Amino acid sequence: MAWASWTTCGVFSGRGGVLTDEVGVLSGDLTVHTTWADDSAQVTVQYTGAIDWFTMSGSPVPCCSEEESRSLHDAAVQAVRGGEAATVPVLPRREPRRQAAEPAQE
Repeated sequence: MAWASWTTCGVFSGRGGVLTDEVGVLSGDLTVHTTWADDSAQVTVQYTGAIDWFTMSGSPVPCCSEEESRSLHDAAVQAVRGGEAATVPVLPRREPRRQAAEPAQE
């Protein structure tokens, strides 16, 4: 099983904060964490330095690659900075990379 995770601390939310499933809107100095495993990315947020993590609304998100999940994390951080009760952004779907076919032998 492949997995990866990213954490960005010190993300100051824009006006209106970020919407969570458990407690509604969080705002201020936040930490954003994304975990990718089994073709799915889970995005959570917390007040920086706190113990409790909350699910960012719209999470989990299908992600077919580690690269795509990293892009999702970056987009989620930008959404939090934008505020307006931010939710997990929807990224354009990319087709999984395929290996080039070997040339036919004659």
